[in-house]
Amino acid sequence: MRNQVHMPRRKLIAANWKMNKTISEAVSFVERLKSSPAPQPGCDLLIFPPFIAIPAVARLLGDTGVAVGAQDIFWENEGAFTGEISGPMIRDAGAEYALIGHSERRHVFGENDETVARKLMATFASGLRPILCVGETLEEREAGEAESTVEKQLRSALSALSRENVKRLVIAYEPVWAIGTGRTATPDDAEQMHAFIRRFVRGVFGDPIAGELIIQYGGSVKPDNAASLLEMEEIDGALVGGASLDADSFLAIAGAIPRQ
Repeated sequence: MRNQVHMPRRKLIAANWKMNKTISEAVSFVERLKSSPAPQPGCDLLIFPPFIAIPAVARLLGDTGVAVGAQDIFWENEGAFTGEISGPMIRDAGAEYALIGHSERRHVFGENDETVARKLMATFASGLRPILCVGETLEEREAGEAESTVEKQLRSALSALSRENVKRLVIAYEPVWAIGTGRTATPDDAEQMHAFIRRFVRGVFGDPIAGELIIQYGGSVKPDNAASLLEMEEIDGALVGGASLDADSFLAIAGAIPRQ
């Protein structure tokens, strides 16, 4: 039933702070966020602080409706894995989400499709909600392989998931060439890839799951380009990097969502 009508999807604006902000700096950000007007109806906010700041941020945001997530997760619950953080630890710290397969994890730390899939399953098993990141490099796009690259990443990650898993999944399309570079996919380019991702999910899991799936865009989103991206039909929010480190900038991006 490809013509099935769905309720408008909620927009999700997420701040990925990466390796930035001490605990005190994270607290200052949250205090600024709490003093600001709530986002418009139909918009949810999510903060991905460094691991050490999750408890403080989650405690301060507990009554605001703003969610907290972890920037990574390990696929085992416990054991001799020095330096890793498990799903139960993340939940106990106060997080609700986990970021899976970010391009920096793939390209800086060598994560591959297999490890991303294992982390995705661990996220669901821990009761966390994952944001799965997919995207192509500049070389892959210029070679005409953008869609095939993203399809390969999706096929590997989603192959073991149930329909109930996918109902809780968020996908973030982040063209690798646009992350931290100042370059941004045009709204039409981003819309085309988002539509491709939704078609892929529809082909595997059908409607209404595909129609309700939240697909964010990530890649040098800023206050001055957010509106043109967020007005696209298939783009359901943003995974924001550098521009999320300043509370006013982050709020401006959330405020760029077209009113329903």
